[in-house]
Amino acid sequence: MPVNIIHSAQQALDSSYTGGLKISVTSTLGPVPVQDATVSISYTGMADSIIETLDTDESGQTEEIELPAPPLEYSLEPESNRPYSEYNIQVNAPGYEPILISGTQILPDVLALQPIEMIPLDIQGTEEEIFIPDHTLYGDYPPKIPEDEIKPMDETGEIVLSRVVIPEFVVVHDGVPSDASAPNYYVRYKDYIKNVASSEIYATWPESSIYANILTIMSVTLNRVCTEWYRNQGYNFTITSSTAYDQKWMKGRNVYENIDYLVDTVFANYLSRPGVRQPIFTSFCDGQRVTCKGLSQWGSKYLGDEGYSAIEIIRYYFGNDMYINTAESVAGVPASWPGYNLTVGSSGEKVLQIQQQLSRIAQNYPAIPAIVADGVYGQQTAEAVRVFQRIFNLPQTGIVDYPTWYKVSNIYVGVTRMAEPV
Repeated sequence: MPVNIIHSAQQALDSSYTGGLKISVTSTLGPVPVQDATVSISYTGMADSIIETLDTDESGQTEEIELPAPPLEYSLEPESNRPYSEYNIQVNAPGYEPILISGTQILPDVLALQPIEMIPLDIQGTEEEIFIPDHTLYGDYPPKIPEDEIKPMDETGEIVLSRVVIPEFVVVHDGVPSDASAPNYYVRYKDYIKNVASSEIYATWPESSIYANILTIMSVTLNRVCTEWYRNQGYNFTITSSTAYDQKWMKGRNVYENIDYLVDTVFANYLSRPGVRQPIFTSFCDGQRVTCKGLSQWGSKYLGDEGYSAIEIIRYYFGNDMYINTAESVAGVPASWPGYNLTVGSSGEKVLQIQQQLSRIAQNYPAIPAIVADGVYGQQTAEAVRVFQRIFNLPQTGIVDYPTWYKVSNIYVGVTRMAEPV
């Protein structure tokens, strides 16, 4: 066993810091929770030493547990010590292939959310193993190849897509563009942004710093979408997982609760300049080992420490004419956000729509209590919303706000799509 793995595991054991972990297990066929799965947790590199064994509930989720993590200061300053502990997660469930996630990253004082998708036995006959590589601020990755922030337009002066729409999915090429052997993955847009943010920055940073970095990540992604950058070069994907060309996405990695919620809240945003229709390709780098013409990740952290807001951090690096824009529409949802919260006392078509969607979702997630779809938002509806919010890691307010509306929409589309004939 490598000495550095043993040292890192011992370092976490000796630390007084802990980080949370919650695991959600679903089928690869869609949002079907896998109940009664056995989840075994061990230190990466010490697979024979099981430190926790958990079972999933009717929503396919484990309880939240606390695990040893390195000292908090390791993630607040660039240094050689790895700021997170790594764990292996082995999952076994009746009717599904076993799966091993190697390298789930636990940071101190934040909750890690580990989604796991299991393959039904009748689809594939081998155990799946997913290896999560080093975080980009800790590992060794190639620097970004310099690229213009505004892409050339055709003779009409139009970008390829005439308006900015948040896509339902992006196609991620897991390698450099020219590597034809690298697989492509269809990833939900919000899940992609959460994954990249959790791979590129530390969730222990100030919220304004995290938001500024999420804005740059979303703007890079939407620039690729709106200009169809790779498809215009003959490729069949939206974006790559290469730090040299785009930004880091890691198949199967965990995300963090605060990043998860912030993305749900601001996912339709991106960065703009006056008179430019395309989202700006906002380059970024760590600002320590590599410098670039764009946002410094560590620099943004220090500005957040000093009380800078997200837009102030953005303008520090990109100039005062950069502003936050919002996409005109969101693809893949039955209806857009109505523009106001739904709560006890609300009534009408939007309430009826949410009630009908929750009732359908409850067929897959029976912990959500049954409600009458009558268009009146009463206490029963509020309780169903609270349970939904608990399952899907949203604040349990019982109010359908912006992030809850779109989360309900996404899950509803997922469960109804499964029921459609192939």
